[in-house]
Amino acid sequence: MDAEQLQQLYSAGERYFPAANLARVKLIAAYLPGINLWGADLSGANLAKAKLWGADLSQANLAKANLTRANLSGVKLKDANLRGAKLNFAKFYGADLTGAYYDDSTRFSRGFDPVSYKMRKF
Repeated sequence: MDAEQLQQLYSAGERYFPAANLARVKLIAAYLPGINLWGADLSGANLAKAKLWGADLSQANLAKANLTRANLSGVKLKDANLRGAKLNFAKFYGADLTGAYYDDSTRFSRGFDPVSYKMRKF
């Protein structure tokens, strides 16, 4: 699936895309609140400035994804792979990051404490 297909289906009312292969997709500033991408492969995807509030990204692979300035308020990121992801200036109000993986190459905003969100370092 590519970015255009995803956005067309979303515009038509579809919200459920479990385990979708969206590796390296470009969804810059995409408006996708409430989307369900449980277990999806979003490795290397560019989601900078995306509006994803209320989305389910649990167990998604977001390794090396760009989520700079993305709105992730209320997003479920339980057990997601965030190793090497860029999360600078992302909004996490009410987000569930329990068990999400990160490493030394994951980039957070200054002052962000992954331990307080119950994330796991690998």
